[in-house]
Amino acid sequence: MLFNSLPFILIFMPITVLVFWFFSRNHSVAGRTILAIASFIFYAYWDWRFLPLLVGSIVVNYFFGMAIAERVSTRDQVSGRSLFILGISFNLMLLSVFKYANLLERTSHDFLGTPIVLPTFILPIGISFFTFTQIAFLVDSYKEGVREYRFWDYALFVSYFPHQIAGPILHHKEMMSQFRDSLLARVTMPNLGLGMSIFILGLSKKVLLADTFETFASPVFNAAENGVVIMFVEAWGAVLAYALQLYFDFSAYCDMAIGISLLFGIRLPSNFDSPYKAANIVEFWRRWHMTLSRFLKDYLYIPLGGNRKGISRRYLNLLVTMGLGGLWHGASWTFLFWGLLHGIYLAINHAWLSILPRSSNLRGTMSYHAMSWGLTFVAVLIGWVFFRAITFPGALAMIGAMFGNSGIALPPQLIGHEYSGFFYSNGAWLGAVGGGRALFIIFVGLLFVLFAPNLQQIFALQYPVLDKTSLGGNTRVVWRPNPVWALLLGILGGLSITR
Repeated sequence: MLFNSLPFILIFMPITVLVFWFFSRNHSVAGRTILAIASFIFYAYWDWRFLPLLVGSIVVNYFFGMAIAERVSTRDQVSGRSLFILGISFNLMLLSVFKYANLLERTSHDFLGTPIVLPTFILPIGISFFTFTQIAFLVDSYKEGVREYRFWDYALFVSYFPHQIAGPILHHKEMMSQFRDSLLARVTMPNLGLGMSIFILGLSKKVLLADTFETFASPVFNAAENGVVIMFVEAWGAVLAYALQLYFDFSAYCDMAIGISLLFGIRLPSNFDSPYKAANIVEFWRRWHMTLSRFLKDYLYIPLGGNRKGISRRYLNLLVTMGLGGLWHGASWTFLFWGLLHGIYLAINHAWLSILPRSSNLRGTMSYHAMSWGLTFVAVLIGWVFFRAITFPGALAMIGAMFGNSGIALPPQLIGHEYSGFFYSNGAWLGAVGGGRALFIIFVGLLFVLFAPNLQQIFALQYPVLDKTSLGGNTRVVWRPNPVWALLLGILGGLSITR
């Protein structure tokens, strides 16, 4: 069940809010239990056969975490370490079997010619999110111990349905206290108004923007995979369209998750903060999938040694961390390469910052910032090609076209057509969409992501997320519970539902 589906919007979400409100009015434990049950129903709607997997993972990790914390409190380090290793191994095995077994089979066939015959597994929705969430819980249990939680509270923390599809990756310290605080976890009119406003904005981004840009990007990427020669303008247009599709799709799900969670009085951590405004790759990762960046830093990069063991080890740690982060996104070597590419980007970024003195006058100039932003954005776009491509030949065909392998002339579909205002009157983009219209819409989309305010800025006065600061600065566009905003959101909601 997707957040933009009618069953979710018209049935599941309103019923869940009403039932939670009814039971949580007088008994917060009952309300939390209802919310956990609703989360299991949400998960089972996608494929009920995987519900035992989620429940089993929660049960095993709950008892591992409590047992580890008990050993830590009694200073039984040997038993605690053994349980910790077993718990982490269980989660990694679970993730490997369901997410990476098919990759191993394909790789053995491609490189060895003798495939390893393994059962075919359907990838369970959200397995990466609930696995990483529980790995962090076990690590914290081992390092510092955790308080004893009720099972249903822990089950709600892991299964909480607003974060199942696209995150954020939750941390028990941030969420458990909210679930247990009856003054926070409850339905109120201000929360309903704020949550629905944010949800509708996210819904409109997904349906009206992300899905539109997908129609511009997919035909070109698919053509490249099939050996069609891609022209320069087509390649750049498709890559920019895909970058915008990803931007609006991911930010939409982040917004919708925040809005849905606010309906129950729960605030989620920030997970998206205008990443295409970043002037270097380090800043990009502070803005893009922020909770994943936090997880990779705290539970992988720092344990590997971080920057404490010399420059060479630091760069190696960056490559390992980002490579594994790439594989986390998908079971494909193109995802691994995308992650390694960003590891190289980060290493170069840190090397440059170590060379350029902090006191350099160059840092503060507008030209330096513009060049830094342009270089960062192009580097991110090149990375997105490998993220989107199915195969390396398809990715290399797109990269080659972007840098002139097919010439830098306009596609023949755009030559000889009459202009009608800003639009080509009869454009074609590999026979799929209007080429001139696509280029214009992509240009407008770029202006939007670079200059429009983001969620934290629009709702700055209400603090809809746990983080009360934003990298984006201030804006004059501020949400207020008034008729103007109600009319605007009503129009966006109507367009999104009826499309």
